[in-house]
Amino acid sequence: MANHKSALKRHRQSVKRNMRNTTVRTRIKNVVKEVRAAVEANDTNLASTALRKATSVLDKAATKKVIHARTAARKISRLNAAVNKMA
Repeated sequence: MANHKSALKRHRQSVKRNMRNTTVRTRIKNVVKEVRAAVEANDTNLASTALRKATSVLDKAATKKVIHARTAARKISRLNAAVNKMA
């Protein structure tokens, strides 16, 4: 464990950020699963609604630098392609 005041603060900040980032990453996984499940079930309405939500969550995560912007764009693109393929 750190001894300097600044290092202790840094540790507190990193723990807080780690918890927040973990939560966001888990949320990303869940919304992506929702879209994939809707595509598997061939439910167009549910898929488009889930896609809109997933897009929002992914963009927000990219804005907050939890995931890389291109990673978010790639995931959105692939989900979009899957939903469009249904229609």
